[in-house]
Amino acid sequence: MRGILTLGLSVAVAINIATLLAVPSSSARAAGVLEPAAQRGLVLVQTNCARCHAIGRTGGSPLKIAPPFRTLHQHYPVEDLQEPLAEGIVTGHPTMPEFRFDPGQVGDVIAYLKSLEQ
Repeated sequence: MRGILTLGLSVAVAINIATLLAVPSSSARAAGVLEPAAQRGLVLVQTNCARCHAIGRTGGSPLKIAPPFRTLHQHYPVEDLQEPLAEGIVTGHPTMPEFRFDPGQVGDVIAYLKSLEQ
């Protein structure tokens, strides 16, 4: 009986450890570890946006009139960008190209922008 209890306890401990390792902690997120959707969003904004916008937690935008992505949530909820990202962002200045993303990409970009709020 004691062997069964020990085995059961060992399995429970192993499951708890595996669960802790699988779920990123708040300290891991603070250290720059992104959820998969946010990581994909980062790749998208690096590819499509970084030549004009600051896309990280620090630094200025290469194009001075392009707002840093880390400040977008201070002006409006980033979820409000879902429709424009899907239908094509059009701005009032001619240097901004029009971008359209598929629904999965939109979700990934929003996830990345949300990660900058923390």
